[in-house]
Amino acid sequence: MVNVRMWGAAMTRMPKVSNEEWATLDIVSRWLIASRAAVLWMTLGAALLAGGLAARENKLDLGLWIATTLGLLFAHATNNFLNDLTDHWKGTDKGDYVRSLYGVQPLEQGVMSKREFAVYAGLTGAVALACGAYLLHERSGLVLRLFAAGIFFVLFYTYPLKYYGLGEIAVILVWGPLMVGGTYYVVTGEWSWPVTLVGTVYALGPTQVIFGKHIDKLQADTGKHIHTLPVVIGERASKIAVLTVMIAQYACVIYFIAKGYFSAIFLISFLSLPTFVKAWRVYTSPRPKEKPSRRMAQMWPIWLAAFSFRHCMTFNYFFLVALGLEFLFPSLRAIRL
Repeated sequence: MVNVRMWGAAMTRMPKVSNEEWATLDIVSRWLIASRAAVLWMTLGAALLAGGLAARENKLDLGLWIATTLGLLFAHATNNFLNDLTDHWKGTDKGDYVRSLYGVQPLEQGVMSKREFAVYAGLTGAVALACGAYLLHERSGLVLRLFAAGIFFVLFYTYPLKYYGLGEIAVILVWGPLMVGGTYYVVTGEWSWPVTLVGTVYALGPTQVIFGKHIDKLQADTGKHIHTLPVVIGERASKIAVLTVMIAQYACVIYFIAKGYFSAIFLISFLSLPTFVKAWRVYTSPRPKEKPSRRMAQMWPIWLAAFSFRHCMTFNYFFLVALGLEFLFPSLRAIRL
């Protein structure tokens, strides 16, 4: 039976459902939960940013943008499937490992067989590849290299990149130059370094999320010899790095405005400061020893990452709103500090 309410839940958080509840879910709900659809918004934001920058310059090919956006979303979903599959094969998610506690890990929880899981992952990957093939047919040049880079990160992010301290660097490269810079290239036929730089600033959002998640899992990863960046540099340095990344986003907005690439309307991005203040307080306070009762603890034992995600999404929202306003009202681009 179709469960639209579960669709909404799966797209806004990572619901924890029992085996009995899973058996009653429709195929869309299962796909949304298994693919961790709640985090795909970060990828949609990257595509919207690239498309918005192209549209602002009257260079947007809408058909190519739609195909690129679908390809990115399904590629990200495929990576999430492969992440769970790899960690299941390696035995990482067994027992009380963090991944199996904050949401449904279909293989570990036993709600999906390996064959069924492989079908979901395979079909998801096939959609991403089909979109890529279409874009290769429609646009030559750098598309093949961008396509190859995307395949590399989808296949090898979980292992070995994440396992050897390169996960955060990979996220910056993927959500910045690859997603934003690459999408802009596909829909315009031009590579733009300013757009790539803006995309890298956007990528600091997903980076702070994955950084926070790896800090949340630091003790568990240390015990399993998974050398994420927080395991390599330590908890204190990692927390400082995350807060620095957050501050850098605001500093870069000022830079772009000062350079004239954006108008002063982008100061709207600073409306996300309340979420930054909350994240600052959490990152500079000891981690709760037990699950707090507050709403932000719904993904416990994920804690820091929840506040990073809220800040990331809020900042990105206002950033995209500012871009939309510039596009709808070109006269706003004349507003300077």
